[in-house]
Amino acid sequence: MRRELVENGGVPASLLWMLAVISGLSVANLYYNQPLLNLISADLGVSEFAANLIPMTTQMGYAVGLLFIIPLGDLYKRRTIVTVNFALLTAAMCSIAVSPSLHYILAASFVTGICSVTPQIFIPLVSQFSLPENKARNVGLMLSGLLTGILGSRVVSGIVGEYFGWRTMYFVAAAVMFLCIFVTVRAMPDMPSNFKGTYGSLMRSLGRLYGNAALRLVSVRAGLCFGSFLALWACLAFKLGGEPFYAGNNVIGMLGLCGIAGALTASVVGTCVRRLGVRFFNCLGAVLMILAWTLMYFLQDCYVGYVIGIILIDIGMQCVQISNQTCALSLDLRASNRINTIFMTTYFVGGATGTLLAGTFWHAFGWAGVVMTGISLTGVSLAVTLFSKRGSL
Repeated sequence: MRRELVENGGVPASLLWMLAVISGLSVANLYYNQPLLNLISADLGVSEFAANLIPMTTQMGYAVGLLFIIPLGDLYKRRTIVTVNFALLTAAMCSIAVSPSLHYILAASFVTGICSVTPQIFIPLVSQFSLPENKARNVGLMLSGLLTGILGSRVVSGIVGEYFGWRTMYFVAAAVMFLCIFVTVRAMPDMPSNFKGTYGSLMRSLGRLYGNAALRLVSVRAGLCFGSFLALWACLAFKLGGEPFYAGNNVIGMLGLCGIAGALTASVVGTCVRRLGVRFFNCLGAVLMILAWTLMYFLQDCYVGYVIGIILIDIGMQCVQISNQTCALSLDLRASNRINTIFMTTYFVGGATGTLLAGTFWHAFGWAGVVMTGISLTGVSLAVTLFSKRGSL
């Protein structure tokens, strides 16, 4: 019989690690396409700009899922929501694998984005049921699992795409999602719901929560930095696939391993947030990201620039996300899923905006345009922090 979790009563280590692993596998679906964009572009005979619509559409689908699916975690059984999402993901991955044209891929990618929101059900769950002194640390562990999934997805898809073709990657992803259905049904515990009422009243309550100025602040500045982060990965395959590198997809995917520093940083940041403050980590993260973009501009013709840049931008992104998300989730434990909805919807709207801007400016100005996009978005995030009241978050 499954154990029912109690608010602030603690989460078993075995369950915590299982949720972290499943989160990584789920979020990976959003990022398999990034190292494969040049292969998809060539195979389907579409432009680089058109191929760049795939990650943008996926991110927009994720934002839609966050807005309309995640709040259900406060109303219905989370195990049921997660199981349905994995079933739909299995179908979406298969659809992408057999798609004959870009239009079918875009439609399936949108569904993929909507149904890949499972980690954002797990994170507020962990925050709500962890012991108070372990909340930030446990959220950091969940985000470490998330980042590991993101990094692993790029590495695996780059290698599989190079040697077996990009469609094979999506068949493999479909099989993984199918297995996750059975793991979820067997291992995920029962949890009490946080909201009594209808779906309509649940969604209307988002407006009240959005009235919280602190929630708006942490959401916007994290979303801007995420747009900068995704601007890099939206165009990196195109940059390294051309002169002077002419790198294969396996090399592009392997660069994702440089971001392991960010995964290792996540739990450390989570532990230190309460001591050093959200504002400190947001400023530190933004400065590291701007430094990363600067290095990738001046050292754009050698791999060392990208290696150092990816390490710095991943660490910076973790500083920004963990500090701001931990702060958001602590605002109202009983509305954790809805607060996470607002935070992560803003976050991925920022990500989709960064992807779109990067693709547009890559097409118009090349790598300099991508760098300009990344620095501008991060700079605005930093300005939001610096010009907010000193006593604010």
